[in-house]
Amino acid sequence: MAKTNFSYEKRQRELEKKRKAEEKAKRKAEAKANPNGEANALTEEGAEDAEADAAMNADAQETQTP
Repeated sequence: MAKTNFSYEKRQRELEKKRKAEEKAKRKAEAKANPNGEANALTEEGAEDAEADAAMNADAQETQTP
């Protein structure tokens, strides 16, 4: 039976966290630059992030062994 490559999985999780943090910082910078506008764009991006999180969690649960 094949062994899982935990270091690869950990690196992928770290990269995903880093990408999300960068996107969040970008959204905050945009919100700071445009305090009165672009509110709908932020909520749409948030919905996309939530969908990506749900997909990521489902994938992570499938790869875990009991």
